[in-house]
Amino acid sequence: MEEKILLAHGSGGKLSHDLLKSTVVKRLSNPFLDRMDDSAVLELSGRVAFTTDSYVVSPIFFAGGDIGKLAVCGTVNDLSMAGALPLYLSLSLILEEGFPVSDLEKIILSVQETAEEAGVSIVTGDTKVVNRGTADKIFINTSGVGRVPDGVEVSGSNLRPGDRILLSGTIGDHGIALLSQREGLAFQTSLESDCAPLNGLVKDMLGASKHVHALRDPTRGGLAGTLCEFARQSGVGIRMEEEKIPVKAAVQAVCELMGFDPLYVANEGKLVAAVAPEDAEEVLRVMQGNRYGAEARIVGEVVSDHPGRVVMKTPLGTSRIVEMLMGELLPRIC
Repeated sequence: MEEKILLAHGSGGKLSHDLLKSTVVKRLSNPFLDRMDDSAVLELSGRVAFTTDSYVVSPIFFAGGDIGKLAVCGTVNDLSMAGALPLYLSLSLILEEGFPVSDLEKIILSVQETAEEAGVSIVTGDTKVVNRGTADKIFINTSGVGRVPDGVEVSGSNLRPGDRILLSGTIGDHGIALLSQREGLAFQTSLESDCAPLNGLVKDMLGASKHVHALRDPTRGGLAGTLCEFARQSGVGIRMEEEKIPVKAAVQAVCELMGFDPLYVANEGKLVAAVAPEDAEEVLRVMQGNRYGAEARIVGEVVSDHPGRVVMKTPLGTSRIVEMLMGELLPRIC
């Protein structure tokens, strides 16, 4: 009979310790975690970036990843968008009674593989079990700490007129990949989530230029939400060209079928950057040399007119204002 999560697995007793030892610690072992103390004692110097996030994605397994990979990538990327070098993560699990232990093992394996790719350590965590029907299989919370190198000043409030807007690849892959797997949908695609750790790409970019002014991963709210945030934070205008924004044919087809705009669909392995004009081409070249930036493009420019607004030139030669999303386009995509 398949082993299931019991309420007793969250008791802090023998079942709890056995579960953690056979799943989490077995896969994620390192000197900090192996101590099994209530806190990990870390040595850090200089400026430190800290972030936290929770993951409730549905389904928990999807083409291109699962909730474990998503949790590590999401936190690594949030640190990276501050220009930080991610170092340490926490991992907290909320498990529903009856959840298959084999599924938990698959998720922890994804956590291990993604953490190894990103070069980060899981150093502390927590596990809770809730009654059947009071959660949805598994929720994960991660927090992360990274070191910000001297001289790196990356913020959404740093955009300046003349900056070029760089996009690391196609948009909407993650949201549409999840949508295609949701129960009750009649269509299917071969599309996979773009879920990926971007700290290596960011390191390459910052090594190529000291004038990367802003970075952001366009998750919920999509590319449109990120650009609107940039414009409002910096008090500048942004002018985009729709034809330069890469969208996969499968994403475009599903969006047309469902009445979605790809600009608002979530991504989990892409970034947007604002770079000084004199360095934009070199940063683009470096991005295209990284596996996670191979399809990078310059898609727009920061301007001094229409401050706080994003304006997009359409293929017809007309312009439209890009607003922030009202409401939830696709719930539970991260």
